[in-house]
Amino acid sequence: MTKTIAIVGAGPAGLTAALELQRKTPHRVLVFDADTQVGGISKTVCYSGNRMDLGGHRFFSKSDWVMKWWQDILPVAAEDNAPIGISYQNDSHEFTPSQITDPSNEKVMLVRSRLSRILYRRKFFDYPLKLSYRTLSNMGFASTLGVGLSYARSQLLPRTPEATLEDFFINRFGQQLYRTFFKDYTEKVWGVECKDISAEWGAQRIKGLSITKAIQHALSAAIRSRTDVAQKNVETSLIERFLYPRLGPGQMWEEVARLVQETGGELHLQHKVVGIRRVGRRIVAIDVRDASNEVRTVACDELISTMPLAELTRQLAPEDTGLAHVATQLPYRDFMTAGLIVKRMRSAHADDTSLGMPPDNWIYVQEPDVKMGRLQIFNNWSPYLVARPDTISLGLEYFCQEGDELWSRSTGSFVDFAAAELEKIGLIDRRDVLDGTVVRVPKAYPAYFGEYRSIGRIRGFLDEFENLYPVGRNGMHRYNNQDHSMLAAKAAVDCIVAGTSKTAIWGVNSEDDYHEEVGQPQKPLEVPAAA
Repeated sequence: MTKTIAIVGAGPAGLTAALELQRKTPHRVLVFDADTQVGGISKTVCYSGNRMDLGGHRFFSKSDWVMKWWQDILPVAAEDNAPIGISYQNDSHEFTPSQITDPSNEKVMLVRSRLSRILYRRKFFDYPLKLSYRTLSNMGFASTLGVGLSYARSQLLPRTPEATLEDFFINRFGQQLYRTFFKDYTEKVWGVECKDISAEWGAQRIKGLSITKAIQHALSAAIRSRTDVAQKNVETSLIERFLYPRLGPGQMWEEVARLVQETGGELHLQHKVVGIRRVGRRIVAIDVRDASNEVRTVACDELISTMPLAELTRQLAPEDTGLAHVATQLPYRDFMTAGLIVKRMRSAHADDTSLGMPPDNWIYVQEPDVKMGRLQIFNNWSPYLVARPDTISLGLEYFCQEGDELWSRSTGSFVDFAAAELEKIGLIDRRDVLDGTVVRVPKAYPAYFGEYRSIGRIRGFLDEFENLYPVGRNGMHRYNNQDHSMLAAKAAVDCIVAGTSKTAIWGVNSEDDYHEEVGQPQKPLEVPAAA
């Protein structure tokens, strides 16, 4: 029996679900997105011939299924035509030169080396922190000794119960390292104190990382295969090589959208879902507003939603008004990127590349005297993102709240502000800025404080609807990477096709072995990204 399946959102979760449904079912698949392009936060924004990656998307996953799915869409290319090994949990495969796609083909994935560092006290620290001469020199002997003693104390006298993110950090890294590298940066990202954030955020993002793990990783680096892209048994923040679409992350999702449409699926951009119609606990239709402001009702048999949980709950109009209020209070952190094109950078370090450009993919800006959180160098993600090879394309990332002072600045004012901050920390001269733009992303990061404590009530209400499947970062109010969102979408399709339990959807990026803890030591020097 053919069904009509409506999908809200054309990001990684929505498009993965759409393509899987097209491949596995005869159903009519309709995808609606309010944006003018696909990809969600994983889209690639084009400005003056340059391409911007919002947040930085490394294409690697501990899921065999995800790695193969990506490579089926965009095959792997190698600039030097050398063999590339992709390792999986129970198998491995090596791409020989005859299997590697010509890199001159635009529809490919490049193999990229991963480098990111921390800028603190106007000095670069390795990320993750290493027991190297550079680290010891930057920190000084007294600080290094203090970190070691503080860590030892945290292991002997851990905080119990471990309820807050502050507890989580101190138990794994010690008080001094927490205050040096975690506290100020994390609070810059989230806008609240670590003691007000649930320890669950740490459990989902950095659960398996520890000083022990960082040392083990460094000792094994000499014998680890440099051709291992998937890196199944490597901690997320220790990944050294990854795949990356030649033209940015949005290229992946643009190609997926093309395949969805080629196989009969429908994609409707600039179409916002403004209402959900239900009979009891079953969805029967959605109301969709198009670019001309006309609203039409679309009947559906199943609904896969990536819209924010607050909006989804409101549209379902729960009988429990208290639940509706809780949903509206779910916290988010919004995000802005200032894209700058510069002639050169002025970072005077021995490992800088041409034009004074550091070799990093991104730099974590731990400096408390600027609001900038991270700096992306797009040239180092893919040279094909940059229109002119004699320029550098930068993304200055800021974490804010919609409507606050940063968010409300005009484009010109914000570009000037961002350029001044980058000059202040010694990385550019403002006179070298050629052009700039600003991209705002509302509800970029679901937050784990405030009414998040009541997320279980909302999930319970949504689970009562037999034909509703919330997936994706905002759809689940879970800080998912794009591979987590894809796995949740796959689980939703499995529910529709095979009638499996919706429990599998909520199990993605939860208390499972994705957090690299099964059969491995769990004792908590690594500084994880707070965003």
